[in-house]
Amino acid sequence: MNIKTHPISDKIGQQIINVDNTSIFKLDLEEIISLFKFYGVLLFRGFEANADIFKEFSNLLSTDFIDYAGGAFARRVINGDNTLLSVNDYQFEIKLHGEMYYQKNIPLLVWFFCANPASQNGETTVCDGRQFFNEISSSTKELFRKKKLKFTVCMNKDEWRQKYQTDDLNKLGEMCKSNNTYLKVNENQSIVLEYVCPAIIPSRCGKYQVFINSLLPTKQLNPDVLIFDDNSEIPDDVVSELNEIAERLTTEISWRKGDILMIDNTRILHGRRAFSDEKRDIYIRLCAPAFPF
Repeated sequence: MNIKTHPISDKIGQQIINVDNTSIFKLDLEEIISLFKFYGVLLFRGFEANADIFKEFSNLLSTDFIDYAGGAFARRVINGDNTLLSVNDYQFEIKLHGEMYYQKNIPLLVWFFCANPASQNGETTVCDGRQFFNEISSSTKELFRKKKLKFTVCMNKDEWRQKYQTDDLNKLGEMCKSNNTYLKVNENQSIVLEYVCPAIIPSRCGKYQVFINSLLPTKQLNPDVLIFDDNSEIPDDVVSELNEIAERLTTEISWRKGDILMIDNTRILHGRRAFSDEKRDIYIRLCAPAFPF
């Protein structure tokens, strides 16, 4: 098989690069799985790929695809498939985060596909949550050991019906219960949601601590939503410390048409640089690995 591999950057990941027009379907899946478990993020570059190939390839390594009901952003469905979504409805920067870490049930695996790169900017950012944890000061680690994050969101009836893709309050209640989310329904059918989670979690193997959560983009975009579980504010100097670490450890992936990115959502933070090119088109799939993990 005529491919080559080398790190995405000196900080993270591995690229699998096609050098002789090899089909992506001829890759050794066991070798991919081994690389993924070790590195946490893989970039497949130079392979012939479109939306259908992306779906077929990700299907080989994944299971339990989800449709993003309850997700934080509006996402456009691609080709009528609720598990294939565009991430371009907004063009601002999104800081490093774990996907959907404002609820219990997260996708363990996240796939991205570049249908069309921006003419400039719009890079996807990645960072290893193990490295991030190691860079956090002792005082901030101790703060996160003592206190958890609390997300509180208020939505009117139209907002929650759109976000959760249902108009059934009973179904909404079941979804919240499965996600360990407290739900309060007001008389006018507006709601209040409350979710509590740690900022730092053990790795899947239990050997490491991982900083992975939705703290940074929430403080960036909706700061009033997030406080500690004892109702105290998250200090500005802590947020500044985390943002400084994030920028120092971030690797930017400058997209090329046809690129496929495979991310371990229990370990690898991701985000995005701002862009202005309306033609940028990046797709996402959220799922679980179809292999022991």
